[in-house]
Amino acid sequence: MSANVTPVDETSLFFFERRDCDLPYYRNFAFGGGLGRWLVILVSVALGAAALMLAQQRFQGGLSAFLPPLLFVAIPLAGVALAFGPKAPLALFRPLRARDIGVILGFFVVNAIVTLALGLLITRLFDTTPNPATQMVAAAQGAERVLFFGWTALQLLGEEFFTILPFLAFLALLTVYLPRKSALAVAALGASLVFALMHLPTYQRNVAQALVGLVPIRFVLLMPFLITRNIWASTGTHILNDWTIFGLGAWAAAEP
Repeated sequence: MSANVTPVDETSLFFFERRDCDLPYYRNFAFGGGLGRWLVILVSVALGAAALMLAQQRFQGGLSAFLPPLLFVAIPLAGVALAFGPKAPLALFRPLRARDIGVILGFFVVNAIVTLALGLLITRLFDTTPNPATQMVAAAQGAERVLFFGWTALQLLGEEFFTILPFLAFLALLTVYLPRKSALAVAALGASLVFALMHLPTYQRNVAQALVGLVPIRFVLLMPFLITRNIWASTGTHILNDWTIFGLGAWAAAEP
């Protein structure tokens, strides 16, 4: 079957979704007709995350720091190609339109507001654990700091695969039983939970911080992909968000 993105009945779309094409994969390979293919995808996503965590324990400095996030990106892409065909990964990447740039910038602002509000809430309700990446960039100097921003951009692309591919898998399953709009909302929540749970090691197993802090943020970060059908849009928003946090951390560390 083709993995091309195809038009969809507009009555099943949310008002914010792109009208000329549907989300990829889920209709062509719905559960029941392609469960094995989706299992290949989900296993590849899990293997990519495991490779990232294991490799980062060994490759942490210089250009070698790019290897863990490269595996994080390459393994899920290979899984998509294996399950859906060699050209299938292209369905996730579309040329950036001027409107897409506006979506990236708009949701960067929205996410910054949500992040600030949640940060204030969480620090009042729970004991919190700082993100070690912020401490890492604060300690880096010169070229190491530049490289840090480079490999984190690649890792954030991997985080988009880690969220979007499970989201599409959930959507494929749920549309068998639910109307598309309901299925999409539940799938987005499920993928956001997966994303939050992935970050438990980052926050030293602080479940409350991960769930309360990251589920709403991931929901916001998923919106650019839902609107544009383009993983570059959600990745761009994600990079702007995290680079701003890292940049502020570096700036604070440089203050006398």
